[in-house]
Amino acid sequence: MTDKVFEKTINKQFEFDEEVASVFDDMLNRSVPFYKEMQRLTINFGLKFLEKDDKVYDLGCSTASTLIELAKHSPFPLELIGIDNSEAMLSRAKKKSKAFGVDIKLINEDLHNISYDNAKLIISNYTLQFIRPLQREKLVKKIYDSLEKNGVFIFCEKVISSDKILGKQYIDEYYEFKKTQGYSEFEIAQKREALENVLIPYTEEENKKMILDAGFTHCETLFKWVNFSTFIAIKK
Repeated sequence: MTDKVFEKTINKQFEFDEEVASVFDDMLNRSVPFYKEMQRLTINFGLKFLEKDDKVYDLGCSTASTLIELAKHSPFPLELIGIDNSEAMLSRAKKKSKAFGVDIKLINEDLHNISYDNAKLIISNYTLQFIRPLQREKLVKKIYDSLEKNGVFIFCEKVISSDKILGKQYIDEYYEFKKTQGYSEFEIAQKREALENVLIPYTEEENKKMILDAGFTHCETLFKWVNFSTFIAIKK
């Protein structure tokens, strides 16, 4: 379905409810520049660290697109686990995974309440940015502690610039991108207002510091387009 959520006046904060879930895949592809490319990199780099039957978690898995693509490209079976606190998202994830013949364990739970035992790969695509800073740092530490030796954490985030001038240019460039995807200025303004104080992005440097503070020995940017970045962190 086509994303038309913000064509009407919105009087509430953004949430991953039934209305958003019903158009989420279209929303991602039209709202996140190079989303498919970042997903491809996540899968390709993730597979380099995986072996048969390794355990993979996707935190904030939404409709399970990344886990489904990972399964389709993996030359060996993997234990796939998707976690999300939106029942509406998981309902669609269940239908999609069944349609593609991919076995995914889907869990409806808060990310802080789950243990990620014996994880070899943990994925988090545009999820950390919705978690309050103090809780975000605790979750990243939990991710580090849960990974096996040589495990990897790959995550995508919206980022901001520490420079005010560049920051404004980031926003302008991103808005121009959204217009090319068919969103009106009204829709763009509506979504920005709905996300205010819900999505809290870090700078690229702040994301890397958070990762290193959690114990990871290495964190690198795999991909970046203006204010969207994909990071990879390795636990030695």
